Amino acid sequence: QVQVVESGGGLVQAGGSLRLSCTASGLTFGDYAMGWFRQAPGKEREGVACISWSGWHGGRTYYVDSVKGRVTISRDNAKNALYLQMDSLEPEDTAMYYCAIAVRYGVCEGFSPLLIRYWGQGTQVTVSS
Repeated sequence: QVQVVESGGGLVQAGGSLRLSCTASGLTFGDYAMGWFRQAPGKEREGVACISWSGWHGGRTYYVDSVKGRVTISRDNAKNALYLQMDSLEPEDTAMYYCAIAVRYGVCEGFSPLLIRYWGQGTQVTVSS
């Protein structure tokens, strides 16, 4: 059974940084495209960043325009861990962040909730102005 667990959320001032972590068990971690979504109150769930399975160009990444240059997604297959380093945080980044495991041997084109097989429970990120 696949289990996905996030950690690292919290309250931070604008301009600050947070690093989200996600671990997954019960699957061959490197074989899966995966990423992070976020959902703010009253808004749709939005794909923030994605990284392809490790065999596709070593793990190609995708970022939504609003976070480009401020956010870095990475993975450590030896630790079954996915990370999201977020810098220069803005109040608009406030949301629940979800780790998401997509399809096996997947890439990030068309990264949407429809492609997600496994979700974490979410971790809250709050950025104060």
